[in-house]
Amino acid sequence: MDVKIGCKSRSGDKAPVRKKFLTDNLYKEKKMATTSDKIIEIKNVCKSYDDKPVVKNLSLTIKRGEFVTLLGPSGCGKTTTLRMIAGFEQPTSGTILFNGQDITQLPPHKRNINTVFQKYALFPHLNVFGNIAFGLKLKTVPDGEPYVDKKGNTVQKMRNLTKAEIAEKVNNALKMVDLEDYGHRSVNSLSGGQQQRVAIARAIVNEPQVLLLDEPLGALDLKMRKDMQLELMQMHKQLGITFVYVTHDQEEALTMSDTIVVMKDGVIQQIGTPTKVYDEPANAFVADFIGESNIFSGTMIKDFCVDISGHKFECVDKGFKYNEPIDVIIRPEDIKIVPTDDKQCLVEAEVLTCVFKGDHYQVTALTFGDERNEIVIHDNVQVNVGDRIGLYIKPFDFHIMHKARLINTLEGEMYDKGVVELCEGRFPVDSDLPEGTKVKAIIDFDDVELTDDENDGIIGATIISTIYKGSYYQCIVRTDTYYDFFVDSDYEWLIGDRVGIKIAPDKILLEEIPDNEE
Repeated sequence: MDVKIGCKSRSGDKAPVRKKFLTDNLYKEKKMATTSDKIIEIKNVCKSYDDKPVVKNLSLTIKRGEFVTLLGPSGCGKTTTLRMIAGFEQPTSGTILFNGQDITQLPPHKRNINTVFQKYALFPHLNVFGNIAFGLKLKTVPDGEPYVDKKGNTVQKMRNLTKAEIAEKVNNALKMVDLEDYGHRSVNSLSGGQQQRVAIARAIVNEPQVLLLDEPLGALDLKMRKDMQLELMQMHKQLGITFVYVTHDQEEALTMSDTIVVMKDGVIQQIGTPTKVYDEPANAFVADFIGESNIFSGTMIKDFCVDISGHKFECVDKGFKYNEPIDVIIRPEDIKIVPTDDKQCLVEAEVLTCVFKGDHYQVTALTFGDERNEIVIHDNVQVNVGDRIGLYIKPFDFHIMHKARLINTLEGEMYDKGVVELCEGRFPVDSDLPEGTKVKAIIDFDDVELTDDENDGIIGATIISTIYKGSYYQCIVRTDTYYDFFVDSDYEWLIGDRVGIKIAPDKILLEEIPDNEE
C-alpha cells in the first residue's frame, strides 16, 4: 500500500494529534447551529508583496461569537490575513466587511477590533494596572444625549473615562485573566504566561467585538501553553465575543476552535469544525497537516470498492469514475491489528517498529504483496519487530478523495527550434515548432528530476511540501518565479531544500496555443 506516515516519525517534527482532542468540541458544534450572524466577511481578497502573492482570492465569513482558527504552515498567509482584518495591512484587491460595513481602508484605531500578538509588547515602565489601563485613558464615550447644533447637525458630545470607570474596567479584566492581585506588580516580574494574560487583558478591556490572536502562546513552554489553551476557551465562553486565532499548532486548533480554516500558499484548503476537518480532510495536504495520516494512492474500481496497490477494500464512497485515480486517507487509530488467520484480516504486514506512546502503541509495518509499503498503526496491542500481523479497517474509515492534480501544465514560448522557455528556464524538447510559438507544456509528476545542486538543473527551485506515499515522496517545488512543479521522487527532500530541476526532452509534451486563445 502506498502509505504516508503523517506524523513524520522519522524526523519527529510533527506531534501526534489524536481524536481525544476533539471530544471537548462537541458543545461547540451545537452552539454553531444557533450562531448565524455575520460579523466579518472577507470577499475575494488578494495580497502581494513585491508582486509575490501571499494571499490569493481569499473569501471567508466569520460569525458573531465564533472561535475561528486560521491554521497552516509558516508562510501560508494566515498572519497576513489576520493583519488585514486588523487594518495593519491593506489588501491588494478585494473587500473586508465588518457588521456589513466596508472597512477595507479603515485605519486600525477606528475598528472595534483588538489584537494580541506572540510578543507581548508590554510597556516596561508601567505596572500591570497601567499597561491594561493605557488604552482606556485615550478612549472617549458619549456624554449625555445627542443634540442638534445651530447648523442643524446632530452632535454627540464625548468625554474621557473617569478614574473610577477605568479602575472598574481594569479590575474586571484582571479578574477575567485570573490576575486580580497583580495590578501593582511590575510586568518584568511576571512569568511568560502571566505577561501573556496581561496582554490579553489589555486587549479585552476595551470590549472589542472581535479579538484577533496571532500565535499568542508560541513563546510559552508546553505545560503553560496547554493551561493557556483552556483559559482562552473559558475566556471566549465568558466574553461571548468573536475570536480569530492564528496558529501552526494542530493540537491548539483542534482543542479550542469552533471552526478551523486550513490554509496553504495563500489559499484556503478546507473550512470546517474540528471533527469534520480531522475525520473528513478535503485533500492530502489537510490530512497530512492535521494529525497523523496514512495517505494511499489508489484506484476507485467502482462504487464502494477501492484498490490500493493490488488489494481491494470495501468502502462507503460512490460517484467516482470507474478506475479513477484517487487518494485514500486512513488515520492510524482506525487500523486494528488482528491475527493473520482472523476472518477480519484484510491485508498482512511485517512489523518494523513498535513504540509505546503512553495510551497506545505506535506500530510501523511493511505490507505484503506486489508492492511492500509502509503503514503506521495506533493500537493497544503490543507486537514484536518481525512479527507477521493482520490489519483490519472498517469501510467508513477509508476517506476517498479526488486527486488534486495528476500532471504539471504550464504555458511558455519556443525560444528556438528544439528549445522551449518555461518559468524563465530554457528546456530542450523534441519539437520542430518555430521560434516565438506560444505553447502549453504537459509534464508528468515522475518525469521531473530533482538534483541536490541547483546549478546542475536547468532552473533552481525550493522544496515547499513533501508527502510520503509509501514507495515514493510527492513534492511541491516552487521556482524563483513562483511556479509550482509537482514531483514524484524516490528521495526524501526536506522543506526549504534548494534543488535543480531537470526534465528529459522526450518527457515534455507541447501543444501549440492558437492565437485566438492567447
